[in-house]
Amino acid sequence: MTSKFPRLAAGAAFCAALAISNSANQPAALMVATASHFVDSLTPAQKAGTVFPLDSKERVQWHYFPERGFKSEYGRDRQGIMFKEMDPKQRHLAYALMSSGLSQAGFIKTTTIMSIEEIVRVIEADTTGHRDAERYHFSIFGSPGSTGTWAWRVEGHHVVLNFTLRDGKVVSASPTFFGANPHEVPLPPHKGLRPLDREEDLARQLVQSLDARQRKRGIYDEVAPFDIMTMGTVRARLEASPVGIPASALNAKQRALLNEVIAEYANNIAEPLAAQRRDQARRAPLDKLFFAWAGTTERPPIRTPEMGRPTTGYRHREGVYYRVQSPKFLIEFNNTQNYANHSHSVWRDWKGDFGLDMLSLHHRMFHRGTSGAATAAGF
Repeated sequence: MTSKFPRLAAGAAFCAALAISNSANQPAALMVATASHFVDSLTPAQKAGTVFPLDSKERVQWHYFPERGFKSEYGRDRQGIMFKEMDPKQRHLAYALMSSGLSQAGFIKTTTIMSIEEIVRVIEADTTGHRDAERYHFSIFGSPGSTGTWAWRVEGHHVVLNFTLRDGKVVSASPTFFGANPHEVPLPPHKGLRPLDREEDLARQLVQSLDARQRKRGIYDEVAPFDIMTMGTVRARLEASPVGIPASALNAKQRALLNEVIAEYANNIAEPLAAQRRDQARRAPLDKLFFAWAGTTERPPIRTPEMGRPTTGYRHREGVYYRVQSPKFLIEFNNTQNYANHSHSVWRDWKGDFGLDMLSLHHRMFHRGTSGAATAAGF
């Protein structure tokens, strides 16, 4: 793949070393340093479209749709400087910022997903710029530093990373979204590439391990929903009570598989942030940690695409959806579009997305009010 995407490969090579050296004790310090260097590299015009007030509504208006879909959703273009608008120095600094919040595995997953935009551009024969591996936006909210509150985001089609820091500590790393279209590349030279392979395979292994009685609880619908249920909402909410099978009804081997599923999502971000997510799962009461599946338990065959035609839509009855739900967090995975070859996955914190609950409490305690972003979120 690297020969097909030289610009992405150059950034990956630069930041792989940084990801490896990302000490478990200093993700926040790395974020401060890399964000500061990145902001300093911007021209005044670039900065105006990249750096926003912390309480800007822009911070909580997010989506994993491509550019036209985002504009249709919000009536405006995505904000933040794109790779294609950066000079070579800025690109390296942008990759460094992205790497500061991710594990090595998470960084590789992210850049691989970005590279797939070029693959889908070729499949669809797009000449409009709708499919573009360089249309990933970087935004800063507030002023990076070891005191005060600030945040940063990377957003584009199928990649959304959000980090919020206060007084030199990361207080939120969600929503964290990864998707892939195609979920499995169907054509050479990259045939078989699956950036979200473990998200799919581990969960399917778990659902296939359920006995008949467990399946009646764990599989709540024979047809998968059209997408993840929470989509691009500010607050993660589900209308109904938890569905699926609780971890208390799983045997030891099945619980270990469930923990592997959770860890796959948790481990995308840097330590010790990933450890905090894993700890949330360990602390969840077994009767309040649910695994729910909808759709087929077998993996549908991958269709050869029709070249020159769109790859979105075409939802398949044999698609799949699952979620892991606890009192603290929610994981969702969906693969129904493009004849069940277009996947979406997300980690949400019920009360922690964008750090809004913590920041709202902080403002009420110390500033007798809430921030604009918290107000926009419904506080």
